[in-house]
Amino acid sequence: MSSDGYDLMMVANRLPVDVTIGTDGSTTWTRSPGGLVTALEPVMQRAQGAWVGWSGSPDVEHEPFDNDGVRLVPVTLSESEIALYYEGFSNDTLWPLYHDVIAPPTYHRQWWDAYRKVNRRFAEKAAEHAARGATVWVHDYQLQLVPALLRELRPDLRIGYFHHIPFPPLEIFAQLPWRAQVVHGLLGADLLGFQRVSDAANFVRSVRRFTDLTTRGDVITVTDDDQEPRQARAASFPISIDSRQVDATARTPEVVARAREIRAELGDPKVVLLGVDRLDYTKGIRHRIKAFGELLQDGRLEVPDVTLIQVASPSRENVGAYQQLREDVELLVGRINGEYSHLGKAAIQYLHHSYGPEEMAALYLAADVMLVTALRDGMNLVAKEYVAARTDERGVLVLSEFTGAADELLGAVLVNPHDIDGMKDRIVSAVEMDPREQRKRMRRLRRRVLEDDVATWSRSFLEVLASVPSHAGAPPSAASRPSGTAGPGSAT
Repeated sequence: MSSDGYDLMMVANRLPVDVTIGTDGSTTWTRSPGGLVTALEPVMQRAQGAWVGWSGSPDVEHEPFDNDGVRLVPVTLSESEIALYYEGFSNDTLWPLYHDVIAPPTYHRQWWDAYRKVNRRFAEKAAEHAARGATVWVHDYQLQLVPALLRELRPDLRIGYFHHIPFPPLEIFAQLPWRAQVVHGLLGADLLGFQRVSDAANFVRSVRRFTDLTTRGDVITVTDDDQEPRQARAASFPISIDSRQVDATARTPEVVARAREIRAELGDPKVVLLGVDRLDYTKGIRHRIKAFGELLQDGRLEVPDVTLIQVASPSRENVGAYQQLREDVELLVGRINGEYSHLGKAAIQYLHHSYGPEEMAALYLAADVMLVTALRDGMNLVAKEYVAARTDERGVLVLSEFTGAADELLGAVLVNPHDIDGMKDRIVSAVEMDPREQRKRMRRLRRRVLEDDVATWSRSFLEVLASVPSHAGAPPSAASRPSGTAGPGSAT
């Protein structure tokens, strides 16, 4: 930390801690699970950095505070803003649009207005706490306007942005009424990171279509108001997991014993298939279960020799499309179980829960075949978790070609989840795969996942961002002065 602020700052929709409000009005903070926190917390601790984000609860106002060596700067959101900015524009407009319109996006101007307002609030918080010439790393689709807003407030900053979900092709992105504003917002960053090379290329195509800026390969020459031209780069930085930690967890005697126990509870089937997803329409859960049901109907797989465990953790339960998905999946599971289950041995074990890392590692170890059949996914870290957990070098990963992970996990059995017949064939091939072939594939997968872990991802992004010429000579605007001092843009 410098005397005038923090030299490294993260800006994300959520803080790395969750807030709990007690009955007496007291607040307690607990560490959030998740790969992003795991990846960035050590970096932030070493740099004594700051993290700007929402607490996860409405109308919780809290002054900045220190937690595990990191300064946390809460952003307060009202219930209305959560409904409009988060559940509305972020999750009912951008999410379906960016996932190839698997579900139809909804466009409301008041959602967009709330998105703009909240993005400015995040940018102002970051501008207030960043040191001169600091590095600020902005994360994900909820905050796409922050880079440009932050550069407007603090042209001296070095700004990075990482897009965790797919960036859609131009023909899809063009549907967004505010497409030019989003492109302009993202171009406030010096370095834009995407999961796949194709995502970065899609963004550059959108820049060429909706601006008059010059592009050359992955470099865009940006002319900010009253500033010298600068270059922004859009590149691929595929995210990963804390693979060493998953590997270590899967090796513990307790997890190994729990994996054996899970198979015993299932009645010791010959083959266990596993799906692990948020209950989201992008994950291809309906397609997967339909394919499994048809394999039972065709007699190519039989209960009790084979069973499918489907973990579907709750997600966005206030959004209508998600409520409908849950009804559809549970109806389909019930029909298949009614037709093909045996007494005490279900065809599908459907679990609408979330589980901790030890139980997940045990499930991965218990599963002979992992089914990752997303219709569209920026990366899909579950696929990498399964590989990291397979310390026995057994198991088969069936992986959708529409995930970012498909670019990296070359030992997987790739599948087009829209092709039900093709998916059925791939599942049977995985079930029948020779153990020697399994080991050959899994060794290749594990080498990739264990080498390219989440720490490698964060380090590579920050090293490239650090190579960007400093803007520290540019004077901060009046809006970035310490709190209590008026600044422009505070009333959006």
